[in-house]
Amino acid sequence: MTQRVELAAVMDRLAVDGLVTDYAVAVDDGDWTAYTELFTSDGRADYRSAGGIEGDAEIVASWLAENLQVFAMRQHLIVNRRVRFGVLEQDTGDTARVQADYVNPMRLAAGQDDSAAGAPDFVCGGRYSFGLLRTDDGWRVREVVVREKWRRVSG
Repeated sequence: MTQRVELAAVMDRLAVDGLVTDYAVAVDDGDWTAYTELFTSDGRADYRSAGGIEGDAEIVASWLAENLQVFAMRQHLIVNRRVRFGVLEQDTGDTARVQADYVNPMRLAAGQDDSAAGAPDFVCGGRYSFGLLRTDDGWRVREVVVREKWRRVSG
């Protein structure tokens, strides 16, 4: 590989990593506008393994906004990111697949339960599978599938 190609690959990896981080921050902060902007126009999300829904990004964002409001604190910790670049229309690097493990502690909002302040009431973990597409606006999520592997509820 030439230095130019290697630099492009590094830049793509950094951009993809940033997109996954932006995804987690948008969910944790409840920024549903930012969440939907991370997706392609036909982007989809599948939260069924975690008791959620599957659908286009706007429908899923509305569902998340309604169902996550019971949690005062959410913090996705996303690790073990595996990035694989693919080919679309003979142009190397137009697509990417990312598998990333997550741990997600959450605390109920005040009045939801009598648990100790600061302690998470709910913790879950699993793996995200992202399908990404390079667009004119940069890398975007074409699909994300959540595969919850475990959960622990306090009390």
